Amino acid sequence: MTHQDATQAVSATQPQAAPDAQDNVRQGENAPALEAGQELIVASIPLSRADLVRYAGASGDFNPIHWNERFAREVGLDGVIAHGMLTMGQAVSVLTGWLGDPGAVLDYQTRFTKPVPVPDAESGSPEQPTQTLEVSAVAGAVDADAGTVRVDLTVTADGAKVLGRSQALVRLAAVRAALARDGGEPAS
Repeated sequence: MTHQDATQAVSATQPQAAPDAQDNVRQGENAPALEAGQELIVASIPLSRADLVRYAGASGDFNPIHWNERFAREVGLDGVIAHGMLTMGQAVSVLTGWLGDPGAVLDYQTRFTKPVPVPDAESGSPEQPTQTLEVSAVAGAVDADAGTVRVDLTVTADGAKVLGRSQALVRLAAVRAALARDGGEPAS
């Protein structure tokens, strides 16, 4: 028996670690196809004046343009607008919710391109949503060697793009796991 034969015989008798299910999704034949341009998520997020007040309390950003109609108009706005960071956070929360793991997002960047107006509800109820953020996410680039996907987010309100160059760098395994869970179809 040669040294190579002996090594193969010993290797064959030693127990092999069971492959991690995530590894199967990451590299195996069960991994859903993923390519640049593939749609991943489509979602709508309703916003109300009460959401703005809650965000102001949580963030400490009590700028009156986010809750006072008269003040917002006095400074040249058409009315109350959502906090930029609320808009940014809502957009990425669609992605992290779909992934099921906020830690899978390695980097997130965006530019604020347009304010998001949140009109007063005709009913007078601050809980009634009067604005909707439309969020879609596509795989912008897939780097299999680095194990990452650049996810490009498009965020609009009233048909206008409110975030520009909104991109998240995400672990490839997490995207493939979410696609496998959803049967390879975009989440909505």
